[in-house]
Amino acid sequence: MAESLPSLSRRALVAGLAGLGGLVITGCSRSPEPGQAQVDALADSQAAPQRASMTVYRDPSCGCCKAWAEIAGEAGYRVSVVDRPDMSAIKRKLGVPEELASCHTTVVGGYVIEGHVPLAEVRRLLAARPAGIKGIAVPGMPRGSPGMEMPDGSTDPFEVMAFGRDGEVSVFRA
Repeated sequence: MAESLPSLSRRALVAGLAGLGGLVITGCSRSPEPGQAQVDALADSQAAPQRASMTVYRDPSCGCCKAWAEIAGEAGYRVSVVDRPDMSAIKRKLGVPEELASCHTTVVGGYVIEGHVPLAEVRRLLAARPAGIKGIAVPGMPRGSPGMEMPDGSTDPFEVMAFGRDGEVSVFRA
């Protein structure tokens, strides 16, 4: 079952963030402390593809997937969330390499986005449309990635990886 998330205009987003002092997606819940996710979402909303549609497939029990989808909506994407208990089948169907797997899988602009990829990297992929790339991924669920922000600000290092139709995996550089 698909669920559309409301989108905000840039003006409404800025006003809301200013009025609330910012929001932070904290793991699978929200916290009133200002954080990088909102800064990134605001920056992305200023340069997001013109209302590009994306479908986010997620396990119904995973809250951080929904948090990533909300950040994407705040960044200007039209987001549909589809709850699927068979996420490994979705990943196989879409060609996500096992070593790059995360909790949710997104389709936007003909590309596959696996996991907690920063929206600036999604925007870069859609703008550059590099040949030979099927999708990009942030493997696992690193702390500090969009939708996985921690109350104490802790982060794990991560890289955005690209994967091709031929199964080749490399660091994403558009």
